[in-house]
Amino acid sequence: MEEFRVKNIIIGKQFENCENYKKFMDMVKQKNSNVMVVEAGQKINIEKYLSFHVLWPDSQNKIAENVLNNNSLVCKMVYRNFSVLFTGDVEEIAEKTILEKYKNMNRLKTTILKVGHHGSKSSSTQEFLNKIKPKIALIGVGENNNFGHPNDSVLERLKSLRYRDLSNR
Repeated sequence: MEEFRVKNIIIGKQFENCENYKKFMDMVKQKNSNVMVVEAGQKINIEKYLSFHVLWPDSQNKIAENVLNNNSLVCKMVYRNFSVLFTGDVEEIAEKTILEKYKNMNRLKTTILKVGHHGSKSSSTQEFLNKIKPKIALIGVGENNNFGHPNDSVLERLKSLRYRDLSNR
């Protein structure tokens, strides 16, 4: 946002005002950007066949443990029969809560998964992966990062779903 004009911003409902959030909101005011705060159950229509379905956070079911990660924005982008599930930084406790919330729906199944929390060991449980059944999983992570992401156990869980490893590792 420091370099570009961002007209519209969509963020998940915040349950904690940290210093980064305050800085972000100051920048939003400076840049005169529009902010839409969303939570589970909302749908954002982009164009005729393209929409985002907000699956999490849920103010009626806030997770107190590691508030910033476990209540981060989770949404599913849907374009006709194609979808991408963006899982933010949710961890195992949030994944279980999300699975429970949508247990009687086919809402979580997706074509592509943006793996949660950069592939950390606290995310992408086998139960969660089995429910969403992605054809492709993408992990956003920097090479030689200080956190050791992605975690080897996450990679093994993904491989158990018959993924081909396309990384240069």
